[in-house]
Amino acid sequence: MESVKRPARPTRADVARLAKVSTATVTYVLNNVENQRISTRTQQAVRDAAATLGYRPNLAARNLVVGASGLVLYIVPKMALHELAMEVSSRMTTALAGHGIVMSLQFETEDGANVAEAIASLDPIAVSGVFPLTGAALDAANAANIPQIHLGSANLNTLASLHLTVGRMRVEHLLSRGHRQLGFAFSTNPKLRLLGEYWLDGIRTATREHGVPDPVVADIRDDGTDAVEVVSRWVEQGVSAVCAQSDETAFAVLHGVRRAGLRCPHDLAVIGVDAIGLGALSDPPLTSVGFDATAIVDTAVNAMMNALGLPTDDLDVDSGSDLAVLIERDST
Repeated sequence: MESVKRPARPTRADVARLAKVSTATVTYVLNNVENQRISTRTQQAVRDAAATLGYRPNLAARNLVVGASGLVLYIVPKMALHELAMEVSSRMTTALAGHGIVMSLQFETEDGANVAEAIASLDPIAVSGVFPLTGAALDAANAANIPQIHLGSANLNTLASLHLTVGRMRVEHLLSRGHRQLGFAFSTNPKLRLLGEYWLDGIRTATREHGVPDPVVADIRDDGTDAVEVVSRWVEQGVSAVCAQSDETAFAVLHGVRRAGLRCPHDLAVIGVDAIGLGALSDPPLTSVGFDATAIVDTAVNAMMNALGLPTDDLDVDSGSDLAVLIERDST
């Protein structure tokens, strides 16, 4: 059987011949090399020729020109964030690939050694993820002087203040129900502490804006074994409504309310965040804040691309309130 020859992949030389320019000019134009005086007409001719031939720059060659690895590290966090973290990484992978940049996933570990090693060996142009780096990973990124981009970064605009938007939504909703002394429920899972602190900061900011006391903070186990004790202590301290760091933590609080012989929301109102499907089936159904996942991912990817100095799509999302929505149910 005769082997079938595949069509030859177009080269820079092919593009140069069609555009009637040198191969060096093709390299400069397609890799957006600065400090080269190339007319707009010539640049367009090169891009038209590349499109006609279906030419895509070789990543290795591009890296030699720009002097970097052409690779971005994306840190996948250990904590449960439903599908958001992986959705952002998937969309980032596609967006970066269009610019000849590879996304490398690194799963978060206790000591951060794998991230530090990847930074040292792969020479990435940036490290991105949901949360900021810590420990050895942070030290390695700082030593390499490479950009660190995460969903809480100041350069991600709307997402950097999402906790403030959510905090105001929850506090203002509870204040409208007549509550003045609020509580905040942390999960005892240490991997989720950072996320809990993020939401708590938004709650505290909102209570201070409205001139009511700071929330009374307590930890509650995910299995609810200490729920009665925690809930009873809140009630004794005058807490009439609790903001939980997640819907799952809110379920533990609801469990404590029932086991303590109290009524929700009459004795203690409860509000979560994430608006997972099971919230509609809890007893009573859980009030929560849900998110427009598509808008969050679009905003995150756009901002990360912008932080890398790459072209972005125009988005019609200009405030955190466009990303979050209060879902009112019987628990408040």
